Amino acid sequence: MNSLINYLSCGALWLGLAAKAPDLLRHRHDPYLRAICAVLALAGLCFLLGAPPTVGAVNGLSGVSNLAAPLTYAAITGYCAASQVLVVHLRGGPRVGRTARRWKLAYTGVVLGIAVAFALGEAPAERLTDFDTYYAKTPYLAEMIVLYLVAHLTAVTVTTVSALHWARQVRGALRAGLVLLGTGALCGAGYSVAKLVAVGARWSGLDWPVLGTAVSPAAAGLGALLTVVGVLVPLVAPRVAEWRRAGREYARLEPLERALDDLLVRRALRLPRPRLASPATLLMWRRTSIHNALSHLDAYVDRDLYERTRTGALAATGDAELAGARAWAAVVTDAVRHEARRREAAGNAAGRTVGSGRVVVPEAGAGRPLGPPPDPAALARIADALASPVPVPTASSVPGGKEPVPSRTGPVPGGTKPVPSRTEPVPGGGTEPVPGDDTNPVASGAEPVPYERSGPA
Repeated sequence: MNSLINYLSCGALWLGLAAKAPDLLRHRHDPYLRAICAVLALAGLCFLLGAPPTVGAVNGLSGVSNLAAPLTYAAITGYCAASQVLVVHLRGGPRVGRTARRWKLAYTGVVLGIAVAFALGEAPAERLTDFDTYYAKTPYLAEMIVLYLVAHLTAVTVTTVSALHWARQVRGALRAGLVLLGTGALCGAGYSVAKLVAVGARWSGLDWPVLGTAVSPAAAGLGALLTVVGVLVPLVAPRVAEWRRAGREYARLEPLERALDDLLVRRALRLPRPRLASPATLLMWRRTSIHNALSHLDAYVDRDLYERTRTGALAATGDAELAGARAWAAVVTDAVRHEARRREAAGNAAGRTVGSGRVVVPEAGAGRPLGPPPDPAALARIADALASPVPVPTASSVPGGKEPVPSRTGPVPGGTKPVPSRTEPVPGGGTEPVPGDDTNPVASGAEPVPYERSGPA
């Protein structure tokens, strides 16, 4: 059972380390990030070295009886030092570097004391689980055991007090993380206290090995789980919140994209959908598609329809924002129908020529009617999607910091032929527009704005 607790605790801690490894590689000189990774790495190493199968393997491979004991104690001491450095950086202040160096020097001295005491002592009988209590009366080894336990208890006590004290001054995910970190350190203190009580009982002639072989590993395992969760919560919570917001916005824009779907497909204005992408990346993809379609429909916008619809909605509801959204829903729907009507008229006129061979293309208003008016429910859904502007995707919303430039495929001054922007792969699959594409008429000038809240110009 002890081995299972040790290996599960090690796995949980190193899983947290794996989650932070990419950030460490990108910001390897960040002392706070290095302290977090050191805490996770050394805590996992402590549990790995303390598992009975690992103890037997280390002793057997080294040929030194009980060598695993000082190695485990040294790892625990290193974890203590890393914890104190992390607490120092959490507190901040003008003397962070000096205080961190003092803790490192102090625990380096503890590691040296463990090595010297083990070299001077004698431990001929191999003990896989109860080394502390078995050699509690052996000269030098008793001092080594007490030294590492006191060092560990000091570190977890300082961590507990500091984390819980700071948690009272902050809110949100940081507070939750500090409470978990402080509680995990408190459980870690249970490991030291149980071991010290078992050693003290041994000095008194009693034998309480269950404290060292069952109680202390359970306390350490629970402390490890709470510690890794406490470290990761403040780091993961903002990203999860951002994904939730992006997911809601992505769903809100679906009716608008659905209304533009025929145009997006027919004019090849929609970029390939990213695969295995985050909600933020999917939102950027949908916004880019909508922006491309609205830019194309700019030539078909009826400004008078916008003003009439907005005035009527404002008189009916008294809500300027809702009135603008309803007006834009009507304008977008009308522009889509006019664009489709113009396309059909151009297709019917293909091949017909007069005198000089010029192709005759009827005007947008000529020919058969535009068809039935849009469904009011569909207009309401589009209006909800248009309740706030559809912003142009920016570098901050794209992984890697690249800013997409939506293609403009509508009528361009000078008669430039519409050319969709070329794309390239983005992290997580899919494609991303390439900024500065010289085939994109928009790249060299101001980006087209799909609409303004004040209405069409």
